[in-house]
Amino acid sequence: MKRDSNAYTVIYASVMVVAVAVMLAFTSQSLQSLQKANEDNDKRRQILRSIHIDVPANEAEDAYKKLINDAFFVDDAGEKTEGDAFAADAIKTFAEGKYPVFVANVKGQTKYIMALQGSGLWGPIWGYIAIDDDRNTVFGADFSHTGETPGLGAEIATTYFSAPFAGKHLFRNGRFCSIAVVKPGKQDGEQDYVDGISGGTITSSAVNRMLFDCLSAYVAFLTSNEIKEDGAVDK
Repeated sequence: MKRDSNAYTVIYASVMVVAVAVMLAFTSQSLQSLQKANEDNDKRRQILRSIHIDVPANEAEDAYKKLINDAFFVDDAGEKTEGDAFAADAIKTFAEGKYPVFVANVKGQTKYIMALQGSGLWGPIWGYIAIDDDRNTVFGADFSHTGETPGLGAEIATTYFSAPFAGKHLFRNGRFCSIAVVKPGKQDGEQDYVDGISGGTITSSAVNRMLFDCLSAYVAFLTSNEIKEDGAVDK
């Protein structure tokens, strides 16, 4: 076949397209396990940061195993349900009425870590909030995002934004109030609050909405009569 013919050009291009596609598929498949491991370690680090433990990626798995005693789901009634809370996608499980809970032991004290998920200005936002064993006082929080504006909404992923959540309360006088994210300089007399991000009003409002919507799902769990040492709920 002549190399300057149209048939040769078409056949050559087709072979190259197939060869490149095969190589890309092989590379993607080869890296899949590594990508999954990196995603899992990033999730472990986020959960740990909610209890003020910040470790490098290569130490995340060991630290998680040491500090997280249990991981399970609760339903709308606050009852413990079956399933792997760590492996699950919170967006899907929230839609199914299953809410992840991670139980940590920090210096001999129990902390309950709850998952958060929502939508920001440019994409998904999520986080984890750790509650003391009084099931009301926030111990710590950590937030993340996929594409909020650098220097503005993306600041929700910094300790500057998350640190003030510590010590805030989810309930007032026995009533669930959540925690408000307000415009810097403003106050909220109805509930505990933290300052939002200057210039990141939409993302701050999205975090405020995410906190209320997601934490509302955990109210039955948080207000149950007794939580056993293994994290199960007794009514």
